[in-house]
Amino acid sequence: MLVLLDRGFDSAAFLTAVHRTGAMLLARGRSQRVPPVLRHLPDGSYLSNLDGLAVRIIEADLQMSGADGTAVADRYRLITTLLDADRFPADALIRLYHERWEIESAYLALRHTMLHGHMLRSGDRAGLEQEVWALLTLYQLLRMAMTTAVETRPGTDPDRASFTTALYAARDQLSHDQPVDSASSASSSPMLPPRSTTRFAAMHSASGSRAHRSARRAAAVASPPRSPSRLRSSPCASSASCGRGGRAVRPPSRPGRRGSRGW
Repeated sequence: MLVLLDRGFDSAAFLTAVHRTGAMLLARGRSQRVPPVLRHLPDGSYLSNLDGLAVRIIEADLQMSGADGTAVADRYRLITTLLDADRFPADALIRLYHERWEIESAYLALRHTMLHGHMLRSGDRAGLEQEVWALLTLYQLLRMAMTTAVETRPGTDPDRASFTTALYAARDQLSHDQPVDSASSASSSPMLPPRSTTRFAAMHSASGSRAHRSARRAAAVASPPRSPSRLRSSPCASSASCGRGGRAVRPPSRPGRRGSRGW
């Protein structure tokens, strides 16, 4: 197995730990790292050593030209444990390392094309794992469909297929598909065990009592207020406002304020 790594994972301790698992490495090194040159090889690479790990260093000069004529140049320093330059020439490893960007395209497809930049909805670990597995399964199925479609045109690189076009095409095909026969699907799928009638009756009784209480509360709120004449008189709070029989009476209006009720 060959592991492709970005330059953020080029520490000697980490590369050694990965190499001990039996995997081969092809990683980009940071520009600040200057490994020692032990022996030059015919393809331009050289053998080196990183804290006891035997590696091979490939210096790659890259130049890209834009449609407007602009050019961008950069240099890659690749670190690999594939020491045989005859079996693994430097040019082939440089082209192979370019495939590492496929994982970046996968992250873009998952986060933006499929999720439209939204966060996962689950609030617990089990739900998050379920959502991630569902996204990865859908992504893999779409990639498989893209590869099958590209194979109909021999000589076409599958990387040239558009993931966004494949996603929208699959969505349109599913939305315009014929409805599934519920009878046939139900007969072919495993059936759940029958629901307990005792538990269902208890749930129905509890829900009925709750509904009855809710209806009574709603009727009490919706009923019209009582007429003031039907309200019972309350005992007097003070003797100054009490009339005969100990009942409250309306005090007279304040002098100088015409029409004031003065309760």
